[in-house]
Amino acid sequence: MPEYEVIVDGKPRRIQLTQQTQNLFTAKIDDTPHKIEIRTDKINPEEAFTIKIDDKSYKIQLPKIEQEKAIPVKVEEAIFKVEVKNSGTKRATTSFEAASAVSMTRTATPRQAAVEGAVTAPMTGKIVKVKVKKGEHVNAKQILCVIEAMKMENEITAPKAGTIQEINVSDGSPVSEGEILFIIS
Repeated sequence: MPEYEVIVDGKPRRIQLTQQTQNLFTAKIDDTPHKIEIRTDKINPEEAFTIKIDDKSYKIQLPKIEQEKAIPVKVEEAIFKVEVKNSGTKRATTSFEAASAVSMTRTATPRQAAVEGAVTAPMTGKIVKVKVKKGEHVNAKQILCVIEAMKMENEITAPKAGTIQEINVSDGSPVSEGEILFIIS
């Protein structure tokens, strides 16, 4: 399974790709699985195309790709600076890897840390809205809060069902990548 290090606006992501059919791929982005559909025969530099990630469609536009350079990838109206490296040291930038690196919704997963049930911030940003209360029962993939990072709102979801034991953030508070936001038991 090919593995790539993708750097999106300075933030590294690890992507593992498996091609299922000509237009269907599965990808693990930082160990979170995603289903990706893309018409590889419809990708043409300078023209927009559509990519479907987990049943949500995104309009993507790529410039002419030059090796050894970060490329601006336009997803809907947002522009991301993307650099793709393969698992070795040689860079290998392709349209598919660059486009699949961008996901509008991220699922926070508990880190292999000392705190069991911890939900950590996947990026540095600001809490826009906390959507749960201490003691509340949550379902897996339920939205816990929204973090604004790089002028984008990112929904942080529960990795499992359980009860909110701790809330370490509030609306408007800054957070750092890896900071514990919630503890779910």
